[in-house]
Amino acid sequence: MNSSLSISLALGVSLILASAAHADILIGVAAPLTGPNAAVGEQFRKGAEKAVAQINAAGGINGDKIVLELGDDASDPKQGISVANKFVSDGVQYVIGDYNSGVSIPASQVYAENGILQITPGSTNPTFTEQGLWNTFRVCGRDDQQGAVAGNYILKNLKDKKLAILSDKTAYGEGISNEVKRTVNAGGMTEVMDEGVTVGDKDFSAIISKMKAAGVETIYFGGLYTEGGLIVRQAADQGLHAVLIGGDGITSSEFGQIAGQAAAGTLMTFAPDPRLNPAAKAIVASFRSDGFEPEAYTLYSFAALEVLKAGFAQSNSLDPQKVADALKHMSAPIPTVIGKLEFDEKGDRKDEDYTMYVWKADASGAMTYSMLP
Repeated sequence: MNSSLSISLALGVSLILASAAHADILIGVAAPLTGPNAAVGEQFRKGAEKAVAQINAAGGINGDKIVLELGDDASDPKQGISVANKFVSDGVQYVIGDYNSGVSIPASQVYAENGILQITPGSTNPTFTEQGLWNTFRVCGRDDQQGAVAGNYILKNLKDKKLAILSDKTAYGEGISNEVKRTVNAGGMTEVMDEGVTVGDKDFSAIISKMKAAGVETIYFGGLYTEGGLIVRQAADQGLHAVLIGGDGITSSEFGQIAGQAAAGTLMTFAPDPRLNPAAKAIVASFRSDGFEPEAYTLYSFAALEVLKAGFAQSNSLDPQKVADALKHMSAPIPTVIGKLEFDEKGDRKDEDYTMYVWKADASGAMTYSMLP
């Protein structure tokens, strides 16, 4: 072999090794970027992008930069599977998402079979982490936790009121409604109605008329902000002034915009507002300086990246299965913008709690939510 060829080959090998040593870390964000839940998809995207920008600015992961790939699941399970398969083919090894439990659950199976670790900021159905998969984590809580909080609130404060339970028949809506039903029934209270509505419907006059005829005074709604806001507004228009209680699915300013002034008095469960966490002060200020209010799941998406970063450090690896094992056996709780997090063997948080919120008008007249005292 002549000397010039040897030099060329050696140079080529060194360039390949250098490239391999500093490769991008591809992380997918699966969220409803379009459709009725696009506001939450935007929260997922903004949170992840801000976290990645911060991590990369600080040197990345051992010098490697994180690159995000966005996948629009449109809150549709079939589209969620398509997103998952595209992530697989593109070489994604970590996914932040999905939002809807009905999307996350089937997608998690695709990810598990293809060596991809998944952290959801917002899927709360217990099934997501009860499947026995190695790869599922969530930085939010579970429906059996928040359903119990809502059910116990109803028993304590509204037990003498006629209760209707509605769900949007999705994995999330039906799951959380069933938890509320289980709690109130165990406490000696029986609902006067238990009905389902369809995602995408715009006219709820028939179900509202049925509730009026039954004398309903309290509505528990398991579903998301679009249908929830329409039900509240149309109920008020038809003279049904029942108190609606929802889960974290209505935690969005979009709910107040859809329901209008009829939103006043609506109750909901959500975790303690992460924007009030002292550890999030600088990040919240950064979002606001960008003209974006980091409500609801924005900081949960940000925290999911912080969790991954801690997993990389603890495992000293970029292998998803090693990172997953490290996250379940961390030497100390992981500091994040939503608090210090620890995970059990299923990938659930060990410390999640929920509290009650009430919707009311702020000083400008816009509808917003705040924690009950």
